[in-house]
Amino acid sequence: MSHEVQDVHNASDIQVKKGKIEFKDVHFGYRQDSKVFKGLDITFEPGEKIGLVGQSGSGKTTLVNLILRYYDITSGSIKIDDQDIGQVTQNSLRQAISVIPQDVCLFHRTIMDNIRYGRLDAKDDQVMIAAKKARAHDFICELTKGYKTIAEERGSNLSGGQRQRIAIARAILKNAPILILDEATSALDPVTEKEIQSVLDDLMVNKTCLVVAHRLSTLVTMDRILVFKDGKIIEEGSHKALLRKKGYYASLWALQSGKAGPSSFAPKK
Repeated sequence: MSHEVQDVHNASDIQVKKGKIEFKDVHFGYRQDSKVFKGLDITFEPGEKIGLVGQSGSGKTTLVNLILRYYDITSGSIKIDDQDIGQVTQNSLRQAISVIPQDVCLFHRTIMDNIRYGRLDAKDDQVMIAAKKARAHDFICELTKGYKTIAEERGSNLSGGQRQRIAIARAILKNAPILILDEATSALDPVTEKEIQSVLDDLMVNKTCLVVAHRLSTLVTMDRILVFKDGKIIEEGSHKALLRKKGYYASLWALQSGKAGPSSFAPKK
């Protein structure tokens, strides 16, 4: 039996202007005998910055996969700006969403082409403007052939921070109204992470943002944090509000901050 997601007959292109995302009574499981979500209801408001927290298998990555429609839900609905994503073309849906993953996919093409993947019709100068905003232009110019340098397999000729900057430049070029960061800085050293985070903060302005993170220190400025456990949202609120609750999130924070000790990533008072 094929599990490939298919567009419905006469699917329309989605039109996203605000970026409101609504899950209504969503049921989903990767297998028929095991459900991840059983009636999930959640709304992400336009321009809201949301952190997603939880152990592996808790549901946060599944939620992201469903927004991107990598899988079809069993029942319920997921809507973006009041449009059911099951009724629109997958291509138009994914054009409306930028994703910056932990493991950036680079193609065996030039750096210019790798950034242009964010918007295939972009001119060279537009690519360079995006690279400058992502603070990638300087290191690119220092490469052997500049923007014409070929990215080797999986970007092995670039550092982790450089690959992340290329991914950010793609997202800047694409300028989609919805932005998903999936462990985007977890593989970076603290100094590089701090530099990248400041670029991401600029990128998130005026976008609906979902940030998946195990490192809670990257979420302290989020408007709202959702804490997942066994496919359910067990806590939600701002970082400070969740600490005051002294629940599951507060225990995770105490564990992580206790291990890390004082650092430049501690929440600002």
